[in-house]
Amino acid sequence: MIGRCVVFDVGRVLFDWDLRYLFAKLIDDKDRLEWFVTHVVTPEWHFQHDAGRPLAGMLPELKAEFPGHDALIDAYAARFNETIPGPMPGSLELVERLDEAGVPLFAITNFGHEFWEGFRPTQPIFGRFRGIVVSGTEQIVKPDPAIYRLAIERFGVDPAGALFIDDVAENIAGAESVGMAGHHFVDAATLERELVARFYLSAA
Repeated sequence: MIGRCVVFDVGRVLFDWDLRYLFAKLIDDKDRLEWFVTHVVTPEWHFQHDAGRPLAGMLPELKAEFPGHDALIDAYAARFNETIPGPMPGSLELVERLDEAGVPLFAITNFGHEFWEGFRPTQPIFGRFRGIVVSGTEQIVKPDPAIYRLAIERFGVDPAGALFIDDVAENIAGAESVGMAGHHFVDAATLERELVARFYLSAA
């Protein structure tokens, strides 16, 4: 059993994410853009895929509900990686430092299975992780305690020695409910101080 480790979220902790990054390229009018991402392709609708629902079922339903938006809805599926413009400042450097210090690294992410299959190969940083639990693959989403218990069992970690990092307070509460410590991610500098205070890293 692994005694001490760090468990990361992916979206908005390691990598930035917002539907607007894609649709701002396709919708010139700012008001129409905001209407589209708050009424058509919304985060709440997208989270169905995070929970395990296949895109093949989601897309036709949305097209039927919002006729005339087929091309934009198809772009969501075909160009999803463009909703992820790059890493959060400083986060990947912390991953590298932790790995080089010998700290076991894992991740638990709310991410659609199909989109994860298209995104993970583009990011070599994930090669530093010993295991990643993906909600869309498991059909369990944070903050359900079941996803954390699954990760603990699969990773073979002692939850009392694990630090879970997420940008959503409810997700941290889910991890804490199964005995993990939590850090509410704001930025890499604040996280670095936490990692040093908990002796995962030496001060730079």
